[in-house]
Amino acid sequence: MTDLYEYAPAPGALAYTFGGVAPVAHLRPGQAVRIATEDCFGGRVRTVDDLPSRVCRFPYLNPVSGPFHVAGAVPGDTLALHVVSITPTRDHGMSSTFPHFGALTGTHATATLQPALEERVWRYEIDAAAGTVRYAARRSAVTVDLPLAPMLGTVGVAPAAGEARMTIVPDTHGGNLDTPRIRPGATVYLPVFVEGALFAIGDGHARQGDGEACGVAVEAAMSTVLLVDLIKGVPTPTPRIESDAELMSAGSARPLEDAYRMSQRDLVGWVGALTGLETLDAYQLLSQAGTAPVGNVVDANYTMLAAVDKRFVPGGPAYDGAHARLRAAAEAYR
Repeated sequence: MTDLYEYAPAPGALAYTFGGVAPVAHLRPGQAVRIATEDCFGGRVRTVDDLPSRVCRFPYLNPVSGPFHVAGAVPGDTLALHVVSITPTRDHGMSSTFPHFGALTGTHATATLQPALEERVWRYEIDAAAGTVRYAARRSAVTVDLPLAPMLGTVGVAPAAGEARMTIVPDTHGGNLDTPRIRPGATVYLPVFVEGALFAIGDGHARQGDGEACGVAVEAAMSTVLLVDLIKGVPTPTPRIESDAELMSAGSARPLEDAYRMSQRDLVGWVGALTGLETLDAYQLLSQAGTAPVGNVVDANYTMLAAVDKRFVPGGPAYDGAHARLRAAAEAYR
């Protein structure tokens, strides 16, 4: 393993916004970096008795590690982050329900008269050797071993025009997309809005269902290895993800149908550019071959993905084969 930069934030060095934060390190395209991240609670929720409302302080939730300045990145470029590995650094993860937060409760934006949900915490035991995450009910003796499936909930860059956005908000800069598709083996493409891109990551999940319905996944501290690359002179309108099998576009907005439309619109344009298909022909192809995985349905913006199997996209590889090249280079760091 060569050329691996390692970063673990010192106490108090975590960031809570994209934008408005000085870079913690300078990287160059082609470099690998191992980044330590905290969970969304900043490590303060350790037992089922640690209610987040007591041990955490808003807005200091969902911290990220970074930002990192990438040499040569300027607006109009695309930043490519290939996820080599995501490894839990503790033997447990934490989840919870919150009053007025989540998909199945009244919220500040959907005001209702029923009582708020109880604030309750669950502790999940992580068995990395067995590859499991153990759910344990709080009001019975039921346990269920679920597959360990590490992912990054939050990946993003600094927004344009000097704006600073809370890390919990997903938008065109990335942010808290909360999609399980940002996992080992995936390449994330992000638009560059400022010099150096200034990317940061955090909010690792030991696993999460589509939608993150209760608002909180199995939150865990992580060690993540990324390969960083830069695609010069090629703009990307919204976060995109490529795996070995799929192309995916992310849309973040409220209401959910607008997030759906944004993701679908971008994928229609992306597939059209790759294949040479006219817009309505690309639209028709994706209407029959596409899928729509849900990101988060609980945050300040909701996130939808539009996805298509690459077998059904007759054309050149995306970004001139960046994913395949990074995937091959990642073998040196596994």
